[in-house]
Amino acid sequence: MQLDTSNAGAVRVPAKLRLLLADDHEMILEVFAMFLANASTFEVTTARNFDEAAARMQKDGPFDIALLDWNMPGMHGIVGLKRAIQIADGRPVGIITGEPTPKIVDEAVAAGVAGIILKSSGVRSLVNALNMIASGERYLPFDLLVRRSDPETKAGDELTPKELLILREIAKGKRNKEICADLRLALPTVKMHVSSLCRKLGAKNRLHATVLARDLGLI
Repeated sequence: MQLDTSNAGAVRVPAKLRLLLADDHEMILEVFAMFLANASTFEVTTARNFDEAAARMQKDGPFDIALLDWNMPGMHGIVGLKRAIQIADGRPVGIITGEPTPKIVDEAVAAGVAGIILKSSGVRSLVNALNMIASGERYLPFDLLVRRSDPETKAGDELTPKELLILREIAKGKRNKEICADLRLALPTVKMHVSSLCRKLGAKNRLHATVLARDLGLI
């Protein structure tokens, strides 16, 4: 008796996961898409706003995972998330964002988000998060879980009206002395508010504060 061994040494190559990645930050979109495509696990389709993402989901779907920027044009936060979940028809939809507030996290989880991925987490963490989501698990970064369960997270960490005003001036590219002149504030006062708003946002510097504030919808 002779055995057929023609396929004995064949190696099965797992199918790539189809990922829709939507973000209006062109640099973030390109870096993440390039890394994921090179990871050989993902086949990446990109979009730069919610309307484009929704159209791709309807025309080119179904995608194994859809990952959407929380604050891209047309998303409108929880409204866009719920719409995307409806279009995905049971397939996981996650969000990618800067530094979500506990309220945003609670709303997203209640809506059925498959995962919340922080833009600051890095590309390798992104792959791990997506693999977890693809396996049917819900992904939340550890620090978000701690923040949700921490009774010390209170409204006192919200920005004051003066801090918001200064933050918007920073977003315009103004330096402290310019802000002093325009808002008629003393330099030590402006420095104090800048330091405070960076601490509350968890920002490393003024530029980082601007990026986080944009993702939170503060500016």
